[in-house]
Amino acid sequence: MSSTVSTQLSLQVHTKAEGRCEYCQTPEELTVTTFEVDHIVPLSAGGATTLDNLCLACPTCNRHKAARQSAPDPETDQSVPLYHPRQQEWSVHFAWSKDATQIVGLTPTGRATVETLQMNRPRMVRLRRLWMKTGHHPIRLG
Repeated sequence: MSSTVSTQLSLQVHTKAEGRCEYCQTPEELTVTTFEVDHIVPLSAGGATTLDNLCLACPTCNRHKAARQSAPDPETDQSVPLYHPRQQEWSVHFAWSKDATQIVGLTPTGRATVETLQMNRPRMVRLRRLWMKTGHHPIRLG
């Protein structure tokens, strides 16, 4: 099992993600960093380097996720699976707050993912506020 992601596979991941972090929805073009291809199920847990196990992640989400596949739901403290971008729909597990500055976890998986990946860290909330003002917010409709 290879940990190296080919250029072609990396391009497929970027295309599928539409240039956004598949966890926090941040558009790569609005940042000063290069996003990373993440193994959703880590290699150390038997994950493969295939399109159905790879997603685009901003460096912050990727670092906080690390090799985790589960985390405690902050409401119940029960361990639940983290969000899997290839097997689950974002809108089932997450929504935007009324002012569109925070991601709200709708399910145990959503809440655990928001908390673990620190999707509402203060700098992100400030950036989302700015994006709302400039019309660049990553809200997904439909």
